Amino acid sequence: MTSKITSSASLAHCSGCDAQPGCADPSRRDALKRVSLGTLSSIPFWASTAHAQSAPLLLVDADAEKDFKPLRPDDLAIGKPLLVFPFDPKTGAPKNESRLNKMVVIRLPEDQMAADTKARSAAGVLAYSSICTHQGCDVKTWMAKESVLACYCHASKFALFDSAKVVSGPALKPLPAFALAMEGEFLAVVTGSPANQGS
Repeated sequence: MTSKITSSASLAHCSGCDAQPGCADPSRRDALKRVSLGTLSSIPFWASTAHAQSAPLLLVDADAEKDFKPLRPDDLAIGKPLLVFPFDPKTGAPKNESRLNKMVVIRLPEDQMAADTKARSAAGVLAYSSICTHQGCDVKTWMAKESVLACYCHASKFALFDSAKVVSGPALKPLPAFALAMEGEFLAVVTGSPANQGS
C-alpha cells in the first residue's frame, strides 16, 4: 500500500493552492502528471489550432486581466523575471486557459549567454516554461548572485544563461526553452519552440 505524504509547508508555496489541508490544485496535478510521464514539453498552447496559423504569438503579463499589452524588450528591467502568457493578436486574448502555458521571461546581458542560449533570445530577453520540471510549481525567483532561476517549492535552480540547465535540484531536466524574435516592436514566440523541450 502506498501512502501519500504531503507537507503543509510545501502546500503553502504551491501555485494555485489555497494552503488548506487537503487542498488540491487540478492544474498543478496535471503538471505533476506530465512531469512524471516526461511530457511536460506538451505545452497546451503549442498544440492548439491557433498556433498552426501564421500569426505570431506575442507575450502579455500573466497578471493582466484586461487591456492586454504585448511586451516590448524595454518593458522588462534587467534581471527581473516576469510571468507571461502567449497572446494571440488576432483574437485579442491570451492563451491562459491552462497554467501549463505560463512562461517566464527575463532580460539578461547577452554577452554572458552561451551561444545557443543567445541564439534563442531577442534583445537580451529569454523565455522558458515557468513550470518546474520537478513537480510543476511556478519557477520565478531570480537569484542574481548565482545567476539562476529558482523554484520556490523545492529549491531547484536553473542556469538561464546556459539553456536553463539544472544547477541543483531535485529537478533532473532543464526548463523547456522558447526561442523569441521581434515582431515589429514586440516580443514574439518563434514557431517551433520550445527548443530544448525540457530534455
